[in-house]
Amino acid sequence: MGARQLLFTNRRLPEAGQPEALALPQQPAYALEQGQSSYGLGGKARNRLFDEQTLMMSDVVLTAMGYLGKPYSYGKSSMEGGFDCSGFVLSLYERSVGLRLPRRAVEQAHATTKISKSELKPGDLVFFNTMRRQYSHVGIYIGEGRFIHSPRAGSRIRVESMEKAYWQSRFNGARRVVVADAGRLPGAR
Repeated sequence: MGARQLLFTNRRLPEAGQPEALALPQQPAYALEQGQSSYGLGGKARNRLFDEQTLMMSDVVLTAMGYLGKPYSYGKSSMEGGFDCSGFVLSLYERSVGLRLPRRAVEQAHATTKISKSELKPGDLVFFNTMRRQYSHVGIYIGEGRFIHSPRAGSRIRVESMEKAYWQSRFNGARRVVVADAGRLPGAR
């Protein structure tokens, strides 16, 4: 029997500009066989540590990490053409959990459930004022104070710390996509 490859869904990730080596997680990591969706683990995974929301958000984060390095492209939301920030979030939720969010960051903010920064969990949306207007930028929280996003023209999808002064000063709030409310998202296509 060959060695099994495992993918850890709760690991410390490097920030943009940092070496690619990954550190050990500070919190317990959940292992999945490579190529297997956390959504398909069945009864054993669905114990007290997991519920439907947690499983779906794990899929969102795992899918997001597969987009690292893809180019930013204003107004786009495809693997071929690249992504702007809200197009990345829209595409990510649709591909990972089959949920279609509204197209624009401001619409995504209004269509989801407001939470405090202290309530953030992997898969939640984080919003920033980067263009002198509320909710002008969106990313996906991945845990340990980090988020993944498609930053701006000329850059690529990357992970950054929300603790950086730039992001701290522009933070607009956090929102949660609640699975139970998925069919009622206003502005969704």
